[in-house]
Amino acid sequence: MTQNNSDKMTFWEHVDVFRKVIFKCLAVWLVCAVGAFCFKDILFNVLFAPSTSNFIVYRWMCSLGNLISLPALCPEEFSAEFINTELASQFTTHLQVAAIMGVLVAFPYLIIQLYGFVSPALYKQEKRYSILLIFFGVLLFALGVLLNYFIIFPFAFRFLSTYQVQEAVINQIALNSYISTLLVLSLLLGILFEIPIIAYFLAKLDLIDQSMLVKYRKHAIVALSILSAIITPTADIFTLLLVTVPLYLLYELSIRVVARVKID
Repeated sequence: MTQNNSDKMTFWEHVDVFRKVIFKCLAVWLVCAVGAFCFKDILFNVLFAPSTSNFIVYRWMCSLGNLISLPALCPEEFSAEFINTELASQFTTHLQVAAIMGVLVAFPYLIIQLYGFVSPALYKQEKRYSILLIFFGVLLFALGVLLNYFIIFPFAFRFLSTYQVQEAVINQIALNSYISTLLVLSLLLGILFEIPIIAYFLAKLDLIDQSMLVKYRKHAIVALSILSAIITPTADIFTLLLVTVPLYLLYELSIRVVARVKID
């Protein structure tokens, strides 16, 4: 291992450096969160965009349906009614969303700062792999969040918000319910898209290998299909495939990643 200045530092010097890293991260997060709070209209216009039939994905589907003469792809006009039942709920929701957006915007900087803190203790080869893992980890998480925002949540929301047991029962969606569902699904899909990264670490710990993943491929397909059906409560196979296929491709990528770990 290449010895760096980290070996010459005392424990409390390490603590002092880490404290400075934490303060820098908190300062950048605070600036980003305040910025998100100030741009309230833009922030919530983006968050509520999937709640109307004018959402860009619905328009694309309509254009595709007209192009291939398949009107079923064009969803009917709809818009949801939102209600707030608690006095301070709108303000606290604004604060919570701004804080979360602050983390998302500042996330690359936070990762760079944390990597800068631990990198002196890594081998040269470990540094190279760490940079790749961080890059692909952030990229895969972002792809999962985008898939949820543009595909999964809009179709799930349209189905659930327009579903009625009787016409006399009017759907009025609580503000907290809408925001929390959107954020939780985004987090869930972001984590699910980390399958190759998780597989890499499990292979490093000798908990899985390529033959195991290949052997249980059919079981994985069934499990991913069931999971996709739970995530997307819509009745159409199109939306289900939009979730299942990317997850299956990530599973196949995980097999390649695990095989590469064993070679290295």
